[in-house]
Amino acid sequence: MSLTRKLFVIAFTAVAALWNGQSQAHVPYFEHQDFSEDSPFVVKNNIDQSIAVYAWLETDGENPTKDVDVYRFEINEPARIYAELLVPVCPAYQDFVPWFLLAGPGLPVPEMDLPFEIPEGAGVIVMENVVPGSERKTFYEPFGAKSYYNGPVLDQVVEAPGVYYLYFWDPHQTGGDYVGVLGWKEIWTPRDIARALFYTPRIRQDKELHTDCTPD
Repeated sequence: MSLTRKLFVIAFTAVAALWNGQSQAHVPYFEHQDFSEDSPFVVKNNIDQSIAVYAWLETDGENPTKDVDVYRFEINEPARIYAELLVPVCPAYQDFVPWFLLAGPGLPVPEMDLPFEIPEGAGVIVMENVVPGSERKTFYEPFGAKSYYNGPVLDQVVEAPGVYYLYFWDPHQTGGDYVGVLGWKEIWTPRDIARALFYTPRIRQDKELHTDCTPD
């Protein structure tokens, strides 16, 4: 049996277990093109649905706005907003500690200078990471078959209807791969199952990564 077929069987088994309520996972998405301010990742489904976006922050080591990933969603009534930032455990990412923030109506006025513009009239909740070099807890994620550093977690009920944004960036300009987890409820449609079957083997083959994660 080929490696790809083996991975497909593993992915199918994992997703089948999830479909039967035996496991927990997020619907996977890849950043095929930069999630910029002009072309953000648009959350088209219910913001409650748990998704994992495998993305990349590019850096030139100098410009703090070289790459800022933007996610956009809209709510019409009070909603629970859950977001989490994970980093793969890789030798190159020991000091990669990106931040993110939620911007939207009714949120607090920013108390710090941000390296990018947010929509006029929007408030923010900034989710800072640890400082580079700090010890971080890790966990193993069985669907993608890799380990991740825990990062900041936002779990906030917002009241005001309107358009909200999540901004992911690296204030330390290390650059690297990260996973943006959005949503807290497992909602799986047949299309989501098909998406997981397509992307899970690629994640297991490290196709989403921009560095070699082989331990030194």
